[in-house]
Amino acid sequence: MFALPDFPQAERLGRVGWYSVDLKEKPDHNSKTVGVLYEDTVVPWLRETVGIRPLRNNQRYVETSEGYIWSGDLIPVRNLPNQPLTALPQKGRELGMWVEVTVPWVDAILDNPPPRSNFFEHRVENGLPLRLYYNQILWVDQIKGDENGQVWYRVNERYGNPGDMLWAPAEAFRPIAAEELAPINPEAENKRIVVRVRWEEQMLSCLEGDREVYYCRISTGVSSGSTPLSAIGSEGFPIWRKLHSLHMSGGTNTEGWDLPGIGWTSLFHGEGVAIHSTYWHNNFGEPMSHGCVNARPEDAKWIFRWTLPIVPFDTGDNDITVTGESSTRIKVLEE
Repeated sequence: MFALPDFPQAERLGRVGWYSVDLKEKPDHNSKTVGVLYEDTVVPWLRETVGIRPLRNNQRYVETSEGYIWSGDLIPVRNLPNQPLTALPQKGRELGMWVEVTVPWVDAILDNPPPRSNFFEHRVENGLPLRLYYNQILWVDQIKGDENGQVWYRVNERYGNPGDMLWAPAEAFRPIAAEELAPINPEAENKRIVVRVRWEEQMLSCLEGDREVYYCRISTGVSSGSTPLSAIGSEGFPIWRKLHSLHMSGGTNTEGWDLPGIGWTSLFHGEGVAIHSTYWHNNFGEPMSHGCVNARPEDAKWIFRWTLPIVPFDTGDNDITVTGESSTRIKVLEE
């Protein structure tokens, strides 16, 4: 029941990230609809091409074996199962490991029902499986085997978790090594980030002095002012906390959000506005968020490694309001 699915055999795959999406005959919103795919369907990602999507910044489509899908609704994933570990690593006082989901999705069993988070509660109420997704970052604190030889990891969240703990097939998770989170150019002076939030200009630049060293498309807040702007003449917001992974939630019961396992989180304003990895959409270059700066997982990870403060690998957390360390500043502009 909980073995990994037989995903399509292709190096690059796409997961449908919306309730349903239309398959088009051509990379054109007005072309003939040749089919419909539903949420979490996984298809081969043949190539990306520029097409026609009226009234949107994003004009990219993905060609699949069945037709064309607007890229904002198709999340790039891979199917990379792992060799399970049979014992947890221990470093200092920490017994456990940080892991990344490396398959399109994996279903899990709740260890301590009922579900506490709105995300899992909603799925249970609607008869949906408890599911984890490609690129989520989680913590494993137990390993067990069953009578069929299946190895299971108990996965949870160290920060922001309302209490849910899940058992899932170990093959779905890649242990993260400390070396892959080594700081990038930590000696560089005057590091700073500029985020531009105009509807037609959703972008982020990392600078060392006046030299741009990294650039990516991002998605900021949909509502006007939801992503806070830096004060005119200020140096920007300091990153006040960084975490390997965070369960993020907010809003109201009817207009809220609740998302587990958000990786490479750099908080810079209030209690929850952050630059972070985004595994639930692929529409970068357009406003999509409740106020955070959504970034592709690989972009968020690079930014996380490049910015200050440096995060201890074992704990996966650095709060400068506690440690007193200096941090990189983020300037949010609408100009």
